[in-house]
Amino acid sequence: MKKTALTDVHIKTGAKMVPFAGYNMPVQYAGIIQEHETVRKAVGVFDVSHMGEFILKGDKALELIQKVTSNDASKLYDGKVQYSCLPNETGGIVDDLLVYRMDEKTYMLVVNASNIEKDWNWISKYNENGEVKITDISDRTSLLAVQGPKAAEALQSLTEVDLGSMEYYTFKRSTFANVENVIISATGYTGAGGFEIYFDNRHAPHIWEAILKAGEPFGIKPIGLAARDTLRLEMGFCLYGNDIDDTTSPLEAGLGWVTKFNKDFVNAAALKQQKENGISKKLIGFEMIERGIPRHDYEITDAEGNSIGKVTSGTQSPSLQKAVGLGYVENAFAKEGTEIYIKIRDQKIKAKVVKPPFYK
Repeated sequence: MKKTALTDVHIKTGAKMVPFAGYNMPVQYAGIIQEHETVRKAVGVFDVSHMGEFILKGDKALELIQKVTSNDASKLYDGKVQYSCLPNETGGIVDDLLVYRMDEKTYMLVVNASNIEKDWNWISKYNENGEVKITDISDRTSLLAVQGPKAAEALQSLTEVDLGSMEYYTFKRSTFANVENVIISATGYTGAGGFEIYFDNRHAPHIWEAILKAGEPFGIKPIGLAARDTLRLEMGFCLYGNDIDDTTSPLEAGLGWVTKFNKDFVNAAALKQQKENGISKKLIGFEMIERGIPRHDYEITDAEGNSIGKVTSGTQSPSLQKAVGLGYVENAFAKEGTEIYIKIRDQKIKAKVVKPPFYK
């Protein structure tokens, strides 16, 4: 199992560790609900160094990104980040990712931990004659997500960058905690606001300590992957492998907003046709009306018990004190307010379709 540069620190801190995407990762420290509330109300720090990072460099870097991603990367400027996905050739999704424009000829792609090799092979396949230099910097790059409404205040003493004025989905390269050339990105996967900090592994213990010390007056705490999942689910954010995968189309997944047909990309013609013809199933959000917690792969039925879809993600929402989930259903049942049923231990438990985010 792989380790991040901070694995030993987490173990010493008493974190509960689990295998995740081939890494030994902290799933929780003090407890999921406590950690979840820390991020919603104050500030928490996650080690997400298992994520993958590729640098694409060259005259044709943008051209390659335009070919393999569904969003329009020509809209990016230096210091801008974009959410996108890598469509496959059969209507599904290879991965979802972030695209960072460092300069006109240099981009950083941030991909999911479990898909690093798969994404590398996929992008390389379209890199004709190796014209774009692609470097996998995943193993030498650490990534900390500092998330919550107090994140900017908690980190401000560590950098000259005015964190409070940074726009969502922008980044700056600067000195951070006396370390040069750190990427400070106003992004995150919690819906609570905050930053993602990228730097070389060798600085990881120092930066981790500096963040915890600077954030102490603001109630900062280390947060595990379990709370990261409940936080992202309250926002209705997709998780690759659960809500999107090689068989789900970006249009079915509600990712039409990152699927731009003003350019040619992998499988664009088929997806455009799908958009024109309409989709047969759709990713919906739902909340439970009756008691029961929906889980991945639970069956969704209509009132008569006919199967109409499957749950992809579900949990008891700590912020809302109710059970919520995401799942694919036949189009006829995707309208907001529609009553559906989740099959839990052979019982039909009533739920209704709601539009995410669940947590406003």
